[in-house]
Amino acid sequence: MARNSNNNRDTNRLRPAFAGRLCAGLLAVLSGVANAAWELNLQEPVTAVAKRVYELHSLLLWVIVVIFVGVFAVVAYSLVFHRKSKGHQAATFHDNTAVELAWTIVPTLVLIAIAFPATSALVNMRDTSQPDLTVKVTGYQWKWGYEYLTGDAAGVKYMSVLATPRDQIENKAPKGEHYLLEVDRPLVVPVGKKVRILTTANDVIHNWSVPAFAVKTDAVPGFLRDTWFRAEKEGIYRGQCSELCGKDHGFMPVVVEVVSEEKYAAWVAEQKTQLAAVAEDPDKVWALDELLAHGEKVYTANCAACHQANGEGLPPVFPALDGSKIVMGPKQAHLELVINGKPGTAMAAFGAQLSDTDIAAVVAYERNAWTNKLGEIIQPAEVKALRGK
Repeated sequence: MARNSNNNRDTNRLRPAFAGRLCAGLLAVLSGVANAAWELNLQEPVTAVAKRVYELHSLLLWVIVVIFVGVFAVVAYSLVFHRKSKGHQAATFHDNTAVELAWTIVPTLVLIAIAFPATSALVNMRDTSQPDLTVKVTGYQWKWGYEYLTGDAAGVKYMSVLATPRDQIENKAPKGEHYLLEVDRPLVVPVGKKVRILTTANDVIHNWSVPAFAVKTDAVPGFLRDTWFRAEKEGIYRGQCSELCGKDHGFMPVVVEVVSEEKYAAWVAEQKTQLAAVAEDPDKVWALDELLAHGEKVYTANCAACHQANGEGLPPVFPALDGSKIVMGPKQAHLELVINGKPGTAMAAFGAQLSDTDIAAVVAYERNAWTNKLGEIIQPAEVKALRGK
């Protein structure tokens, strides 16, 4: 019995030690994986403003390090050499004018020294005067709308939507290099030109952010806010919406492509050619198969995130469209819902986002997809007439 008792005690003593070694081993193995993903410091700055922000960040980091080391050294010295076990007796004085002046004046001087370069950088960040081109950026749940207001590309307007395949998002395929940071149509600007960005939103507050430019500005419904950047290096720069804006907040990246003036001029010419080519003819009569093919593309880009590709939705917030009373009901009510949205719900108004053809096609698709086989054809002219009411 005594031998068994001793064995039990030895076993109980070994268990914590073994568990500790096991945890240490697992941490050692996994630490390499964790370290491989570490990316310290800010993104490489490619604008003058971003470089100033980077320099201020580095300066303040070292100021904080010096203060931390100094304060920690005093605290550590006091703990080690003034502890009770060494027989140290606490001082009986109540104040020290020199010390109080020092810890008031020195931090004040440090703050003043920091305030001057920081204020200068902030003033420069707000100077949006004399831009070479102006772009209006509108946030939607969950995509960005770009409209060139001035410059060679004035009049060019399009939506920028997440391009990461659904198979990657649903873990059915390996993640790509720029997972959730890729779009179908980036904002294209010329290198070395001052670009003024006007931000607003159609539904909730979003935030247009590109760290490499040191740009981060809220897009607020009903308001126009502005910022600017002048990229000094060609390349593709990525950011994200930085304001929690709903279910797919993490799925609305910002991508800016900075190109040479020659490439920008070619891009502008291409965009204007495409605009002229796709200029809508409201009198065009579409066949059902044409509408459904176009409507599926519009649905995938604008509706599938909430209502799902199979039309089953995510009830109760995002109702199913397959067998829906709205979809199976009068087409005018269906069209009005898509155009005007539904206040107080996540259903956005797509009237300002989509053309007459897009709305006609996506509504026709919804009324003929899955088990909704109504066989109805909706022409763009019907949408145009409904908007005019």
